[in-house]
Amino acid sequence: MPITPFHFGPGAALHAAAPGQISFLAFGAANVLIDIEPGYYLLTHQFPLHRFCHTLIGATLIMVATLVLFGTASRLARYLPDLWHWKALTRRQIAWGAALGSYSHIVLDSVMHDDIRPLAPFTDVNPLWHIVSLSLLHQACLLAGLLGLAVIGMRRMLRGPVER
Repeated sequence: MPITPFHFGPGAALHAAAPGQISFLAFGAANVLIDIEPGYYLLTHQFPLHRFCHTLIGATLIMVATLVLFGTASRLARYLPDLWHWKALTRRQIAWGAALGSYSHIVLDSVMHDDIRPLAPFTDVNPLWHIVSLSLLHQACLLAGLLGLAVIGMRRMLRGPVER
């Protein structure tokens, strides 16, 4: 399924581990952008579903596209609402979020999908396919998300109410 929520679990954990360094919003945006590709191929009944964007080269371009997206949004910021406080994000936070979102997506999908060639065009080998079971992969992503949310929640409770 394109844009699987399991990808966001590791993103929540990474953001919780370094909240001032990693943008969860950029992490999520990169994941959604990558999955436009298989979504299109799924809707048009073309196989394989995972192609260029699911390679390391493609993920790098998705990372750049995410940076361009946020850069363009920041230039138009006065016309756009500040949902999820994206206007306060630094370029560094966005870059880390976009990079970790893009590359973690390729790693996770390489474990579970047999049509991914993460090292293309250099090789068609997928060294990560089935390195762990699908069940264990999903459990790890879910656990990472729950742990990340717990840490974020605890930080907010300890900090107290925030005035805006």
